[in-house]
Amino acid sequence: MRLETHEIAAIKAATRLTFGPDAVVRVFGSRAFDDRRGGDIDLHVEHGSDIDMWRVKDDFLDRLFARIDAQRVDLIATKRGAEPTPIEAVAYRDGVIL
Repeated sequence: MRLETHEIAAIKAATRLTFGPDAVVRVFGSRAFDDRRGGDIDLHVEHGSDIDMWRVKDDFLDRLFARIDAQRVDLIATKRGAEPTPIEAVAYRDGVIL
């Protein structure tokens, strides 16, 4: 996985503060694999409550970038138990839980 220890800690903290302590965050896409290229960080959060994704995404990124340098982050979220979209299914299949 191509994330630094401090980046992982920042992602986990931002997830917990934004989505709650029971949220699960996965990195997927190119950053999940050591042998792939790509600069953005693809994150999938599985959470247990109803959320306004537009508001929550901004809150998450503000909290994340308070701890690490700003960069391209793609964030998707799934309510626990919901039927995943195709991209969410990829995150579940290929993602690495942080």
